[in-house]
Amino acid sequence: MKKILYGVGLLLIAGLVIGLAIGPRLLEQSMNVVDDTGPFSVTEEARQLHQSMIVADWHADSALWQRDLAEQSDYGHVDIPRLQQGNVALQMFTSVTKSPRGQNYERNESDASDNITTLALLQRWPVDTWTSLTARAVFQAEKIQRLAETDNDNFRLIKTKRDLADFVRARQSNQRLVGGLIGTEGSHALDGKLENIQLLFDEGLRMMGLQHFFDNKLGGSLHGTSQAGLTEFGRQALAQMQQLNIIVDLAHSSEQVVEDVLALSDRPLVVSHTGFKGHCDTPRNIRDDLMRAIADGGGLIAIGYWDGAVCGTHPEKIAEAIRYGIALVGAEHVALGSDYDGTVTTSFDTSGLVAITQALLDANVSEQDIRAVMGGNTLRFLAANLPE
Repeated sequence: MKKILYGVGLLLIAGLVIGLAIGPRLLEQSMNVVDDTGPFSVTEEARQLHQSMIVADWHADSALWQRDLAEQSDYGHVDIPRLQQGNVALQMFTSVTKSPRGQNYERNESDASDNITTLALLQRWPVDTWTSLTARAVFQAEKIQRLAETDNDNFRLIKTKRDLADFVRARQSNQRLVGGLIGTEGSHALDGKLENIQLLFDEGLRMMGLQHFFDNKLGGSLHGTSQAGLTEFGRQALAQMQQLNIIVDLAHSSEQVVEDVLALSDRPLVVSHTGFKGHCDTPRNIRDDLMRAIADGGGLIAIGYWDGAVCGTHPEKIAEAIRYGIALVGAEHVALGSDYDGTVTTSFDTSGLVAITQALLDANVSEQDIRAVMGGNTLRFLAANLPE
């Protein structure tokens, strides 16, 4: 009997070791999917135009996953080699700290069990991340910081206007150089403490979303239960973020939160990954009049690549959404916000972004507007709104 129990114990241990080794990879392969729609036909004109542009993306959750972003992977959506292949100059890496079980666009309870806790355990994150959402944001930010420290020839971290200017100069002689910024996917990452805004700022975070899929201490989520506006804590957090020149991201916020922030904000705002409701009427997208108000305040609307945002994954659907946005708010207020590695299915990873350039050319969007949307607007916005 002892021998049998010993053998069973060894099998359980072996199973656990194998699960920890391959579990994170299998999980991500099932969640960050590239469908079989592509590859897409691309003309030489589109290739040359794409290579001549600054391309920028406001939203990728790549730091959430157990991959070395310095190395090219055959799954997921983003890593440095694939950013280089896609001629992506600027990438915002967003830290995901909580995700409700059964996550959906219609209704999520704030006290639902949390998927990220399970992921943190499976991926063997530090013990403090098991219970602290702030620690999770710091842990993911430190991944991006280390990437800049160990792969400086290919990747630079951008925290200030000076960093951005230095990066742009360096990229003139090295077009493979990628600049990274760090943000949060919702301000539940503050663990309910205003002082953690400064802590996360000191860790290099330069964009903060207010909500994700559930209501939090700052106010209602677009996908929560209350549809409430900003709380007093939310108003205090907004003021402190803007005092530090942290870019405020309204993606996933309830429409009442968006209205409240617009009434209080003295700085331009961003919706980092979205679609337009008038183009794609899903619960993921907020009203067009709110999008116009964000643009009127100098903000940017960054268009995603997945079905919930643009009602499809084909480059033509992304181009349709961009054209709709140009007509609604003006080309100078539209940008890209992929939501790559955010448990979405797309028809190309970041190495294939030339497909969007081709689709925009096919849709008769002017070269000037293509350059603006693909990254020129983002570069201008960051140059004006990052800290000194």
